[in-house]
Amino acid sequence: MSGSACVMLDASGDAMSPGRIFRVGARYNDMDKIRIGTRGSDLALWQARHVAGLLGRERVEIVIIKTQGDKVQHLSFDKMEGKGFFTREIEDALLEGRTDLAVHSMKDLPTEETPGLAVAAITVREDPSDVLLVRADRYAREKAFPLGDGAVVGTGSFRRAAQLRRAHPGVEVRPLRGNVPTRVRRLAEGKFDAVILARAGLSRLALNLSGFVDFTLPFSYFLPAPAQGALALQVRAGDSALAEIVSALEHRETARAIRAERAFLKEFGGGCHVPLGALGIVQGPRVHLSGVIAALDGSALLRRTVVDEDPERAGAELARILKEEGADSLL
Repeated sequence: MSGSACVMLDASGDAMSPGRIFRVGARYNDMDKIRIGTRGSDLALWQARHVAGLLGRERVEIVIIKTQGDKVQHLSFDKMEGKGFFTREIEDALLEGRTDLAVHSMKDLPTEETPGLAVAAITVREDPSDVLLVRADRYAREKAFPLGDGAVVGTGSFRRAAQLRRAHPGVEVRPLRGNVPTRVRRLAEGKFDAVILARAGLSRLALNLSGFVDFTLPFSYFLPAPAQGALALQVRAGDSALAEIVSALEHRETARAIRAERAFLKEFGGGCHVPLGALGIVQGPRVHLSGVIAALDGSALLRRTVVDEDPERAGAELARILKEEGADSLL
C-alpha cells in the first residue's frame, strides 16, 4: 500500500471533506464518493479531473499513485522489467479496494487484461498524431521538414526514434524521458533542437510554448502508438454499478479503432519497447488499419494497411502479413 499517496481533491483540484465510500454490491447515489486512481503528472491529473467532470458526480477523490515508470527515470524502457510501467500500481490499488476507478492513458495499458479488472469505457480520442516541437531558432521554415542534418531530436520512444531515423536519416536522435513539462524544459535549456511529443498531451496541458514551433509529423510516414490519444476507464470486474455509470463515456468509433490497433500490438508481444505504430480509422462498418514495424536504427521498415469489419481480425491479419514479410527480424 506504500505505492500510493491519498490526496482528496474535487474535479477542480480543491481539497474536500470525506464522504461515504461506495461498496461493491450497492447502487450509487449522488452522495457516494468515487475514488479515482491516477498518476501524479500534470497530464495524468488533467485526465483524471476531466473524467471526473464528465461523470458529473458531487463527490470525487483523486488518489495519486506513483508507478514504476514514475520512479525509475534513469533507465530506458527496454532496461525495465515486465510491462505496465505506468499502470501496474494503479491497478493494484483498484484490486485492493483503495480506489474505485482508474484512469489510464490507453496506450500505457498492457494488451493482456488484468484478472479481476475490466475496461468499462474508452473515451473519445484526441488527435493521435505526434508533434515535433522545435526551438524557434532552429526551425527551417523554407524546408518541407523543419530540421537540417545534424539536428538533435529527443525522444524516449523506440517507435518514434525508428520512424524518424527512417524518414530523416540526417537527424540525430538522443534518448529523453520525463513528463511533458520536463521534456519541454529540457528543450528550452538547449539540450535538444527538437523533441517529439503527442499532440493530445500538448493540447490537454495548454502549455506556454512561446519560443517553439510545432510541426505535425504526418501519418503518411509517422504512425502513432496504438491507442494514443484515448483514455481507458477501468473498474473492478464485479462492480457492475460503477461500470454502468462509466460506460456512458464510451465512444464506440474510438473503441473499434483501438481494438484493432491493440490486437495488432498483441501479436508482437505488446509493450513500449517494440518499435511499432498503428492507426485505425473507422469508415462505416469497416476499420482501415495501418501498421508499421521498423528497425530501431531506421535501416528497414515494413508498413501495410488492411480493411475489415472485425477490429480484432484486422489486427491479427495485419500482423500476419508483416510477419510473413519479415517483421520479427526487425525487432
